Amino acid sequence: MPDHAPKMDAAEIARTLPAVPEWAEVGEALQRTYQFRDFVSAMAFVTKVAAYAEQAQHHPDIMIRYNKVTLTLSTHDSGGVTEKDFAAAKAADGLAADAGVVAAGAPAEAKKKKK
Repeated sequence: MPDHAPKMDAAEIARTLPAVPEWAEVGEALQRTYQFRDFVSAMAFVTKVAAYAEQAQHHPDIMIRYNKVTLTLSTHDSGGVTEKDFAAAKAADGLAADAGVVAAGAPAEAKKKKK
């Protein structure tokens, strides 16, 4: 049987979320939207994320809208957010900085939820 990362509870997620300040908890996942100069820059970022995901064997859901890329991270085998998701979020942030991100933040739905 595969070794699953333990699902974090709400308190653990709240304590860990400041380490990735532009990310938000959305349902049973972490999510962030990045904005790049143009479509080509966005796609270059997605390619880097794909290479990282394959190496880490931890694959995000990816939504691309021209120059905006939204990543959603959840450890499906564990049924929610785990340390693996936070590690992937930090890696994606580094890749975005290298790819020339021009703006980023938590999705609007998550900002409303934080009220």
